[in-house]
Order: sequence, then structure tokens, then C-alpha cells
Amino acid sequence: MDTVTVTWNGLQVEAVDPPLIADWDPALSAATVRSTERAAGAILRFGDRSAGPAEVIARLLLRAEGLASSAIEGLRATAADVAFAEATEEDQSIAAWVADNLAVVAQALSTPAPLTLEVLLDWHTRLMEHSPSIADHHIGAWRGVLGWVGGQNPKLAAHVAAPAETIPKLMADLVVFSNRGDLDPITQAAIAHAQFETIHPFADGNGRIGRVLIGWIVKTRLGIAVPPPVSLQIARDIGGYQAGLTLYREEMVEHWVRWFAEAMERSAEDSNIVMGLIEDIQAAWREQAKDLRSDSAGRRLVEHLPSIPVVSAAMAAKALGVSNQAARLGLEALAARGIVNELERISATTGRPTRWWAAEQLLDVIGRPR
Repeated sequence: MDTVTVTWNGLQVEAVDPPLIADWDPALSAATVRSTERAAGAILRFGDRSAGPAEVIARLLLRAEGLASSAIEGLRATAADVAFAEATEEDQSIAAWVADNLAVVAQALSTPAPLTLEVLLDWHTRLMEHSPSIADHHIGAWRGVLGWVGGQNPKLAAHVAAPAETIPKLMADLVVFSNRGDLDPITQAAIAHAQFETIHPFADGNGRIGRVLIGWIVKTRLGIAVPPPVSLQIARDIGGYQAGLTLYREEMVEHWVRWFAEAMERSAEDSNIVMGLIEDIQAAWREQAKDLRSDSAGRRLVEHLPSIPVVSAAMAAKALGVSNQAARLGLEALAARGIVNELERISATTGRPTRWWAAEQLLDVIGRPR
């Protein structure tokens, strides 16, 4: 890619000057095309498996995506802590920041086509809700300063992003590319993500929003409810990921698209394995709870735990349409059978403390490195 000279603190710096890609149709070798086709096939098979009643289990994998995407940026928290932060909305720790990542992943998957600039800005606003590392005027807005990746300053950086004044034009172009329907979805997601990371349009959160964009394109183009959590694969090969983005910027697109396609294929295959593990856990729970009445709160709650793995009596009552007391008795019955465990958490609110239970087997599965 070309570069352009910009001034930063009185110093001359070379920043990337990305080409417009709205109408780009990259030429790829037959081997790379086969890789993208295999990835699309694997994702569609995962989509078929996760349709219908199994979708609630597949959506549990969104937590794995959010956890891994945040971990790539150095934001690490346990699945239990993040689920608790989601449930209470009172935590200001790293877990709350990671919970924001999970929230924007879910928000993006409910975003219909076409993608717009306003949608991207809304995603960023949600992602930054609890972040202390960004000024208010940069939340939900393009950065107004020079951006770079790696190094304490742009002179030492691994990548100096596009100048701030070019961002509106480049992002409008990227949105057009992301809405196209004539490219294969895997190539489209790979290039859209790499172009987004090259532009680096936000003051913070670019990696996380860029990976949300992957999920939106894959979900929209392939017509599946839940995309596999590709961030898990990226986290396993950060070096390959960063090298691929560098080669993209050096106009060696082939390597990047093939690496990306292979990561997507592995992600879909691993997700099928995890789906099986979760289904086995639920089957065991049904066996453990079979002595409860079929219409009891405890028996019914087994089916809801993938969507509320950390739960209070009030949350269970809302999910089941029963009283808080009935929900509490149901949770206690599940705890007695080892299906949930009561958490020792201190609430920041005044008054009688809320009791919390966690389906720790589920949280262990989605929080487990693979």
C-alpha cells in the first residue's frame, strides 16, 4: 500500500494510505478459493446443527467469542465473572469491559443488512460503555488524531494507521464493500476485516469491532443465526494473524485470505465439538433432575441455563413466568443435585443481598482454551 507523510508532534511520519476497495474483486488462486469454499461449507454445517432448539446452545458460544476477542487485546476475565457483570450491571472491573464485548457481539448479530456507518458507530458506543481508556468525545466517533499499532509512538510503531481526515471516506468505501453480494463470503469477511484494521478508525476498540464485523458478514451472507467464534482461533495464532494483516498491507492478499479461511474452518469444526459437549452436559442434567416434577421450576430451568448461566431467583422467575419464591426453590433443587452452584458475591447495592447461582460446567466449557 502507498503511504503518506503526516506530522506528529513536529515529526514527519509515514502513515498508510489504503486504496478504496468498494469495487475490488481480488484475484485468488484455485487453492485459496478451495480454502474459502471449505470454510463456508464448514460454517454452513455448523449453522444447520445450531438451528432451531439448538440455537440457545449456539448463542452460548457468543460468550466464547467475546471472551477471546477481549483476551486478544489483553482484557482477560473468567467466564463466571463476565456473566456476573452482565447480570448485575454494577461491576466496573475488567469483567464489565469484557461483558460489553459480549453485548456488542450479540447486538451485531441482531443488526439487519445493510451495514451503515451509523451502525458501526453504535457498536463502538456499546463496546466502550465501561471503558476507562478512551475520552468521551472518541466514543461512537472516528478518531481525530493519528493512530498506530505497537510501539510507544508512531516512529516506532509496527503500523501507522490512515490519517484521521481520510477516515470518513475510507469507512464509507468499506461499508459499500461489506454490503456487496457478489463476492464469496469468506473472502469478503477477510478483506473487510483487514481493511478495517488497516484504517483503524477508532481511538480504541478497533480489534474488537473489526472481529465483530467478521461475524456480521458471515452471519448475513451465509444466512446462519450464529457464526462460529473465530476469535478463539485468532487467539491461538496471534503471530499468524498479525503476519497476515501485514502481508495484506503489503498487497499479498492471497496469504491473508487463505490463513483467514483456514481459521474460519477450524472455528466451525471446533464449535461443533463444543456444541456436542454442551448437549452432553444438558442431557446429564436432565437425568439428574428427572425426579423433579416435569412442570417444576427446577426441571424447566435446566433448558434455560445456556442463556442465563449466572442467574438469580428474579432472573429465573422472569424466564419461567413463575414467582420469585418458586424460582428460588427451583434453583436450590438444582444446587442440591450439583447442576448449579451458589456463588459468594457481594452486591454493591444496599438492602438484602441477592443470591446468585452459576452453571459452572457450562462456563468452564466456553471459558476453556482450545
